Amino acid sequence: MHVTPLAWVLTLAVTAAFLIVDVFVIGRRPHEPSMKESASHLTVFIGAAVVFGIGVFLVSGPQYGTEFFAGWLTEYSLSIDNLFVFLIIMTKLSVPRKLQQSALLIGIVLALILRGIFIAAGAAAINTFSWVFYLFGAFLVYTAVKLAKEGGDDDAEAEYRDGRLVRWLRARVPSTAEFVGSHVTVKRDGKRLMTPMAVVIVALGTTDLLFALDSIPAIYGLTKEPYLVLTANLFALMGLRQLYFLIGGLLKKLVYLSLGLSVLLGFIGVKLALHALHENTLPFLNGGEHVHWAPDIPIWLSLVVILGVLAVTTVASLVKSSRSAAPAGGPRPEVPPQRPSSDRSERSGG
Repeated sequence: MHVTPLAWVLTLAVTAAFLIVDVFVIGRRPHEPSMKESASHLTVFIGAAVVFGIGVFLVSGPQYGTEFFAGWLTEYSLSIDNLFVFLIIMTKLSVPRKLQQSALLIGIVLALILRGIFIAAGAAAINTFSWVFYLFGAFLVYTAVKLAKEGGDDDAEAEYRDGRLVRWLRARVPSTAEFVGSHVTVKRDGKRLMTPMAVVIVALGTTDLLFALDSIPAIYGLTKEPYLVLTANLFALMGLRQLYFLIGGLLKKLVYLSLGLSVLLGFIGVKLALHALHENTLPFLNGGEHVHWAPDIPIWLSLVVILGVLAVTTVASLVKSSRSAAPAGGPRPEVPPQRPSSDRSERSGG
């Protein structure tokens, strides 16, 4: 795929423009967005992603267009899972509802920066060492197994603990007891104090770093084009803040999301391993020759699997949640819907 320097510059410039507008508009007017506001903004972001993917189809061909949609859907589904951990962090750190949008915006900016670094590092590793696909594949399969084992645990929120960096900040840095708007620090009696918002930012930032460890290898299993990797991540993260407020209640009903993600990550991990065998150059495997019997799974099949897994996961989750909440044989206390569990909530928080 040939991407001109102008396309790179325009992509980064448009992204920066969106972020600047968000920072100055949201930062100066922290509030809890209405359903209408969240829905309209989310529609614009999703529509922009679809239009962009169609443009890739027309300009660069079906192969790259399919790779973009497969990568975007995978990153989007992983980002939705991230929202659960963001929700836990907001709850545990008692972030006021009107300040949560500002905190999410900062978390998304940090995620964009960190993923940009990981994308560049991944591209360099792939271009230099073909065997890195073995490592990516093994890591994704390992992550998939952990998600599958912990997918039935509904106590992830109760098990969440502040990370070491967060605990260190609280113990060593003087701070205020209350939030002071969206300010990270405040000066009182001649002393500079940290506010709880600083702790929230650190928790979200360290969590974003851990999320990138899953998402970047996963998308490199679907496309090796750094430009598509970057744009898929951009579009997946851009609407995350609006999605948080729009379907916060629905998120808790996706009880099988972690299991669905474990299937996706496992599939992509196996795909990476097969690709690595197909392109093998390691001297101790097959004498350094390509393993020709190893199939290279086509991208169209990957897209079909991704769509199928997400559809089955969503339908099964909603059916399970509706049955859990429905009274049987008369009124009974409402059972709160389970949220999908993942080892991510235990790893997050710094």
